[in-house]
Amino acid sequence: MSTASLSTTIASSEEQPRTLSAPLSRGDRIYRSITVGGAFVSLAVMSLIAVFLMREAWPALHKAGWSFFTTFEWAPDEGTAYGIGSMLFGTVVIALIALFVAVPISIGTALFINEYTPLRFRGTFITMVDLLAAIPSLIFGLWGLSFLQPRLDGPARWLSEWVSFIPIFKTKVPIFGSSLFVSGLVLALMIIPIITAIARAVMAEVPRVYCEAALALGGTRAGMVREVVLPFAKGGLIGASMLGLGRALGETIAVALILSNDFRIPSNVLSPGGASVAGTIALKFGEASTNGRSALVAAGLVLFFVTLLVNIVARGIVARTKAPSGAKK
Repeated sequence: MSTASLSTTIASSEEQPRTLSAPLSRGDRIYRSITVGGAFVSLAVMSLIAVFLMREAWPALHKAGWSFFTTFEWAPDEGTAYGIGSMLFGTVVIALIALFVAVPISIGTALFINEYTPLRFRGTFITMVDLLAAIPSLIFGLWGLSFLQPRLDGPARWLSEWVSFIPIFKTKVPIFGSSLFVSGLVLALMIIPIITAIARAVMAEVPRVYCEAALALGGTRAGMVREVVLPFAKGGLIGASMLGLGRALGETIAVALILSNDFRIPSNVLSPGGASVAGTIALKFGEASTNGRSALVAAGLVLFFVTLLVNIVARGIVARTKAPSGAKK
């Protein structure tokens, strides 16, 4: 072999990256087996739940057909009407009201705890938020029914008088309470601690060197938050909001205690009436007949897939808006 060909061979071998492999220790193998097993168990449980729901819901779905999603009458015990249109409408409206109210408050609270609270008080605020997130939904429902709902008559009346140019706030009869509006506000207060806790943890991961550099260049704290913290944490904030949305979609007791469970689409969100899928299942399942239970399980199956779709969409949004991988603390 000539000297030129030998040097070419050596150069080409040096340019190719080497494959590095480290043998797994016993602890690594055990840990990998546990994590893989946990992932498969989660998938298996979710699949079994889906199979059970589909099996139990099939009689009602087979009898109702596509009208199950498009009609607004609900009388499955008599076998005459299978329709979850009004319940789906109420579920979506309540969840959107809760999200619209909760997200700005949660992000503002998380920013206040991380960026403006003195260090000696920060741990106390974090503990309070975590404790609020652990309060059972039954307590929120009872509190909303007995304390919050009577005190929302004034704000609801103000909205109906001064914001009536928006159709959802336009009422013909000034009767308020047990409405989608009250239910949405109660759920907003319920998901604020959850979104706040996740948003605060996400914002705490923002590299401080970036924040300090923005301040060193003469920026204000508000500008640093706007230009550094929020863009870096955008993916996590969206994920926290979607998690709160999933919680609002599946809430049962709090909504069941407040709503009058009227199976119609109300003309506005301030008047009494409306129903949600989860609340109806909680109220009707114990006394339902065989046909009624199959219809309620079918409604639960729809809610299961809606929640799953929300999580898939949220995961895609988070993946598109996550922070750059090269950012380090």
